[in-house]
Amino acid sequence: MRGKKAPKRKILADPRYKSVNIAKFINYVMERGKKTVSEDIVYTAFDILKEKTKEDSLDIFDKAIKNVTPLLEIRSKRVGGANYQIPVPVRGERKLALAYHWIIDAARKKKGRPMAEKLAGEILDAYNNQGDAIKKKQDVHRMAEANRAFAHFAKF
Repeated sequence: MRGKKAPKRKILADPRYKSVNIAKFINYVMERGKKTVSEDIVYTAFDILKEKTKEDSLDIFDKAIKNVTPLLEIRSKRVGGANYQIPVPVRGERKLALAYHWIIDAARKKKGRPMAEKLAGEILDAYNNQGDAIKKKQDVHRMAEANRAFAHFAKF
């Protein structure tokens, strides 16, 4: 490893909900440095969620993220000339990053509607334990379960 480790930056809470998690989510939605556009997308999606469910959109978002968050993932390790897929627990920061990525990617894959609507739909699906992001989590867990025999190699 060269150089020094990049410093952890403090992320300020978002202006509307005063939540650091939503500020991070806005940053993940952002493309080409256009933060106001991503804020508009996320806040519109939250407004759509509030209309559809008549519940607090922040609670729905938190529950959706909790449902999508993975517990295990697989990492490749070369042992004796063979590559093994080894299941390892996911650490805290990465859990959220994966959950955010999976929800955003699932929303981006849908076509024909504005991004705010697609994002609201995917968050609602994740809240109800369905949709593409939940499917991605289940696939990762299934792969980790299938490769459980190689867990004894997990000394990283």
